[in-house]
Amino acid sequence: MSAIASDHSKPVRPASAENDSPSAKNECHPVNDLVEYLIAYSREKPEVAALWCLGVGFVLGWKLKLW
Repeated sequence: MSAIASDHSKPVRPASAENDSPSAKNECHPVNDLVEYLIAYSREKPEVAALWCLGVGFVLGWKLKLW
């Protein structure tokens, strides 16, 4: 019974406290960063983003044609 009591006496750190460390803030997530950047860019300049999608789709369709 004393082992159970000692477990409850330990301070409990919330899960978010581990993410607040300086090393956690400097982690790199290149895919997430790229997606966020592309979303922000496409909201600022939707015409340019649409032309890029059209161009990439044209090139892929031309290179991957089935006939």
